[in-house]
Order: sequence, then C-alpha cells, then structure tokens
Amino acid sequence: MKAIAICLIVFGIIGLLLSFVMYGDIGIAAAIGSITAILCGIGFSKAFDKINSINKSNSHHQ
Repeated sequence: MKAIAICLIVFGIIGLLLSFVMYGDIGIAAAIGSITAILCGIGFSKAFDKINSINKSNSHHQ
C-alpha cells in the first residue's frame, strides 16, 4: 500500500510538470488528473500509517 502511495505521488508530480507543456483543454485535464493522483497518494499514505498504528496498538493489547 505504501508503494502504491509513492507511485501515485511520483506519477502525479511528473504529470503535473508535463501538463505545463500541453496546450489548451488537454493541459487542464492532465493537471486535474495529476493533482487527483497526488491527493490519492497522500490519502493512501495516511491510511497506511493509520492502519499500521491501529495494528500496533492491537498487538500490544493481546
């Protein structure tokens, strides 16, 4: 899950940089898609950290 988050963030940054080169509506669509990928990557990363903290707290109680 952490690898997916890192890939989404990296591809999102690359896509955002490439969207500046594109013209018109295609550039806007690429920018929106890459921003979405970055936000999804951040969400995956936070979810992964939260799941790990829950698992660690549950393992101490058993």
